[in-house]
Amino acid sequence: MELRQLEYFVAVAEERNFTRAAARVHISQSGVSAQIRQLERELGAELFDRSARTVTLTVAGKAALGHARAALAAAGAVGQAVGEVTDLIRGRLTVGMVVGCTLTPLFDALAGFHRAHPGVEVSLLEDTSERLVEGVRTGALDLALVGAASAPPEGLEALVLISERLVAAVPAGHPLTSRPGLALSDLVAHPLVCMPPGTGLRTVLDQACAARRLTPLVTLEAGAADAIAALAARGLAVAVLSESMAAAYQDTLVALALDDVDTPALLALVWKGTHSPGMRELLVHSRRAFALPEPPPPAA
Repeated sequence: MELRQLEYFVAVAEERNFTRAAARVHISQSGVSAQIRQLERELGAELFDRSARTVTLTVAGKAALGHARAALAAAGAVGQAVGEVTDLIRGRLTVGMVVGCTLTPLFDALAGFHRAHPGVEVSLLEDTSERLVEGVRTGALDLALVGAASAPPEGLEALVLISERLVAAVPAGHPLTSRPGLALSDLVAHPLVCMPPGTGLRTVLDQACAARRLTPLVTLEAGAADAIAALAARGLAVAVLSESMAAAYQDTLVALALDDVDTPALLALVWKGTHSPGMRELLVHSRRAFALPEPPPPAA
């Protein structure tokens, strides 16, 4: 018994005519008839009543039809699964990354994905969060690591990797270190060094200042945390960083919490859908790299 015989059998059963069935499967009528006859011999029973102008199923044919359809569907599922793996092996992913990103787990995720699927071509582009989000929305990017304030961008699926409050970072002995607490109004009285507009950290800072009608004096901008910390350590300005960023420079800078800024700065992976096998696999590797729990299975 061959799949093509089942295909012809289903075609004749649905068309109720050998000529129309032959046209549907793109072979001659005699070819369809010969294959159906061979199938009937193998099964030991006639599948069609051919005595009338319209072909009808026999009792045996009715019993066989559902199983034949199921067998063809199963074969199709096998082909689809193999096709997905083939697409994954030969596919391409375009990933965006916010400027100044130094997240080692992200690089670990990309490395792990590459080892598991070396045939996938991964392109990595760096830009501001705003432009990256737009790239995901338009389909120019498959996935992007972006910064945001308080919540991921609307209309996109997201995996939040980091959610932290802003801190000020200054050298030891700076006047701000002698204060019992630090308010945003105290911070903006000093020159600041921060990420550029379009990044999550800068968005949190700008929104917090706007809500209090404060105007920050951002005299220096840098896309990398190392540069911001180095400038602050030399006394050129007060650094505005996230908690984990500032912790990396505790040997040269003192981190000061902002008492009245609760809005977190987020780093999140965003995408439009997970239809691509490569996308799904990269998200799996990202969850592992950042030690995040697996998503719950879909409801039945």
